[in-house]
Amino acid sequence: MPMSLAIAQSLLQDCLSRAADMGLKPLTIAVLDAGGHLVALARQDGTSSLRPEIAQGKARGAVAMGLGSRALFDRAREQPYFIQSMNALAGGSLVPVPGGVLIREGGAIIGAVGITGDSSDNDEACAVAAITAAGFEADPG
Repeated sequence: MPMSLAIAQSLLQDCLSRAADMGLKPLTIAVLDAGGHLVALARQDGTSSLRPEIAQGKARGAVAMGLGSRALFDRAREQPYFIQSMNALAGGSLVPVPGGVLIREGGAIIGAVGITGDSSDNDEACAVAAITAAGFEADPG
């Protein structure tokens, strides 16, 4: 199933609900399709101006590399020149830290959620909870 606006909006709402339950700081959430294109974005009041780009960068890196952004973070520590090169190829738009979670259905990537605003671990946990609640497989890396 391809990523639809209805699915993306549902994921946004699930992320916002989970964030409220967790007591997180204001978040920005991006949902991208399998091609790395933005489908939906939500920015809570009180977030800083660069947060939309950060959220998209976390999700974009996951989709572009086929790895959740936690795996990209680990790879950046092990092979910084490789991730630096991939980021250069992507025009500097990848953000290789936790919070970019692939959305899989039957193993196939159908998109990604990128979240920023709280700690990277909390951003990731929020995305995983929303993706799982929607009946998809969450792949944080």
